[in-house]
Amino acid sequence: MILSDKRILEEIDKGTIIIEPFKPECLGTNSYDVHLGKYLATYKDRVLDAKAHNKVEHFEIPKEGYVLQPGTLYLGVTLEYTETHVHIPFLEGKSSTGRLGIDIHATAGKGDVGFCNTWTLEISCAQPVRVYAGMPIGQLIYFVVEGNIGTLYNTKSNAKYNNKTTKPVESMMWKNKF
Repeated sequence: MILSDKRILEEIDKGTIIIEPFKPECLGTNSYDVHLGKYLATYKDRVLDAKAHNKVEHFEIPKEGYVLQPGTLYLGVTLEYTETHVHIPFLEGKSSTGRLGIDIHATAGKGDVGFCNTWTLEISCAQPVRVYAGMPIGQLIYFVVEGNIGTLYNTKSNAKYNNKTTKPVESMMWKNKF
């Protein structure tokens, strides 16, 4: 079950969903619009290694925007900081974003109950496209959880993306044992 606009507001009032900054005009009938933060990052190396800590270079999107290029993975970040304490948040692209040929996540659209942070976006594009800090980039959808939660994400000792940030975070796959 997906939360409606009224239910999202009820959960915000209860403190089980936190969105900062919250703007009522960004609330849809069953989602909340999020925006591209001012930082992007690209990996320093063209060939990435799943067992290595692949370093990124962060840069600020200029006022005149930044042109994304096909064939490059960009890490972006949402302007909004969110906390979700009893629901499962899903981040999806907006249709207007998709119609510009922009994908906002390669695979990581689902958050965990207890996720408290900005969202790192795995951005790619079909053709060159200029993006701007603050532009609508996606929408959060909240699902009801069936059953009790054993361990919230923000209480897991091995959670890799718990450190609060305003910049995109690179893959922490290298911290896994395989």
